[in-house]
This record gives sequence, structure tokens and C-alpha cells, in this order.
Amino acid sequence: MQTEEAIYSIALTLLPRVGAISAKRILSMAGSATFAFNELSQLVSQGIIPPIIADEMCKDTLLISAEELLDKTLNLGIEVIPYASDKYPLRLKECNDNPVLLYYKGDVNLNARRILSIVGTRNITSYGKEQCNRLIEGLSSFDSDILIVSGLAYGVDVESHKQSLNRGMNTVGVLAHGLDILYPAAHRSVANQMVHQGGLLTEFPISTQPLKQNFISRNRIIAGLSDATIVIESALKGGSLITADIANSYNRDCFALPGRCSDTYSEGCNQIIKENKAQLFESFEDIIHALGWSSSSEKQKVTKPIHRDISSLNLNSQERNVIEMLQLRGDLQIDNLVVLCNIPIQTMHTTLFELEMKGVLKALAGGTYHLL
Repeated sequence: MQTEEAIYSIALTLLPRVGAISAKRILSMAGSATFAFNELSQLVSQGIIPPIIADEMCKDTLLISAEELLDKTLNLGIEVIPYASDKYPLRLKECNDNPVLLYYKGDVNLNARRILSIVGTRNITSYGKEQCNRLIEGLSSFDSDILIVSGLAYGVDVESHKQSLNRGMNTVGVLAHGLDILYPAAHRSVANQMVHQGGLLTEFPISTQPLKQNFISRNRIIAGLSDATIVIESALKGGSLITADIANSYNRDCFALPGRCSDTYSEGCNQIIKENKAQLFESFEDIIHALGWSSSSEKQKVTKPIHRDISSLNLNSQERNVIEMLQLRGDLQIDNLVVLCNIPIQTMHTTLFELEMKGVLKALAGGTYHLL
């Protein structure tokens, strides 16, 4: 079944005249790629799939090409994660422009409890390097299980990956090309380490070259995978500012490191702070506090099980699921609850509101919820 869904998902991405948005629309309406192909006539009659696209989907050559691509991909040790898979990142599922499938090479759970993206200029300065190292050192001391995401590019990206690896933290690089190649090649040794302490991720099939437009496309995955995006350094124009804009469009937190107004690679950070597109941070504690994550001294206290008798309450299964998770883990941010409870974000908002009305929990700063 998983292989079948992978083949049909790949086939959707190979359809001529069908871009990523149209392919995702077909997938969303059908529920799965397998259903889209097996119930094609029904979806055409409902106006979900245009006849001209249906004709292409009926061609045997399409599925043959998809099967061949899947075989070549698996033979390279690359995993295919369709949208319908349980392994597909739940945070990314919340984003309306998420990809139909992902290609992955690694050993880490992409639905980790806490995920942060760190991005910035390729021309990192000594100040940026110092602050990046200081940030990751602080994050690792707080919770070494935080997953660090970046783009494996020169500068801030590779520095974030290197420091994460050095401190025993998992780190994932989101790439703008197929996983059978590596750009830049100079980062191959870092990438090889990441496969065993995190991973490499892309939406692009093997043989895809690192074209300019692919980098803009991959930025949305960097932003969509994480609880928050952190910009270390940036000029007034740059890919990291695009990632920050995307994070804002996803209603995710965004942080930026301030710098001197005369420094070229602090101008972008200062600008998005001034425009309220990012929160100013000076230390990892600022980020932890803003996200509603507990401080290291409180970590043990909040993770102790909380016991509350809920037998007298009229609760549905999703409400019970949320309560049980809060009892087990203590205070949790809404993004963490979505991942841990496997409940869609829209349903989670409704569930939390109902539980607040019933006096079971209350909302704290940073989108965190506390069991009463």
C-alpha cells in the first residue's frame, strides 16, 4: 500500500501541464494519490480533475516512469514520503502550499517535539558566527533533542549544521535539488554526518539540478517544518528574508538577531525587527520564553505527570487525547500538541477552545496550554 501511494504520488508530480499547486489540489480533493488514480472517472465527473489532465493520468507510460523513478530512488538509499504517509511532517501539513511528497535520507523523526529553523546570509561575519554558536550552545544546554533545520548553504546554514553536530543535536538540511547530488560539493563531509545525525530532505526527485527557482521553493519547507524561524544575519535582500516572510505567512514565530546599523549583514535583520516581522532576540532564553517552552530549571517540573479526574466530564476522544498528553508532558505549545496528538491544526483550535470553556485548561503566553 505504501509503495503504491508512493508510485501514484510521484506520477502526480510528473504530469505535464500540472504544477505543484494543481497536483496538491488534486491530492487534497481526492484524499490520496492512490484514490485519485483508481477513482479517476468519479473525480472527473465531479469536476475535480479536468478531462485533459485525466487523459494524461490514464497513460501507461506515466506510471511506468513513476515506478522507474521510485526504484532508482530506493536503490540510492533515499526514502520517499508521500503526503498520506504517517512520516510526513505534520507541521508542514498545516501549510497550504506543502509538497505532494518528500525525498528523505536520514534517521531522525521529522515530527520531533521541538524544531527550529536557523537561516541567514552566505557571507557570515565573525559576529554572526559567534552568535550562531552561542545560540546553539544555549539551545543544546536547554534541550539537546531540539531538531535544527537549515539549507546546507554557505555561511549561516552550514555553520548551524556544524555546531548542531558538534553538540550532539540532530540537524536536517533542506536541499534545492535531488538527493543524488550535493550542492555545494564542499559540504559533502557535513552532509554525510547529517545522514547519521539528522538527515537531508527535498521535494525534488533525483537528477534535479540546483536551479535558482528551486532555492526559493525550498525556503517554504524550511519555514514549514519548524516551530519558529531564526535569522542570524542578512543584507536588505536575501533568501533568509524570504524564508522569514514565509514563516510569517504560516503564522509561525520569527526571530532576528540585531546588529549595528552600519553593518551590511545586519541591515536585513534590523529591518524585519523594525517592521514587526520578527522578534528581536539576544540569547536563546528570549526564544525559549517567547515560544512558551519551559526553562531548563523548570524542565523536570513540567514533565512530571499531572493527575486529574476527568471521569465526570463529557469529553470526546480528541479532548481526552489532549488532556492525557498534557497530563503526561505538562505545559505544551499548540504546535507540539498537534504533532503529539496527531490532530489537524483547525480541529486542535476547536478542541482547545472547548476545553477552555469547560474549565479544563487555560492558555498561556506563546500559544502554550496549561492543564488546570
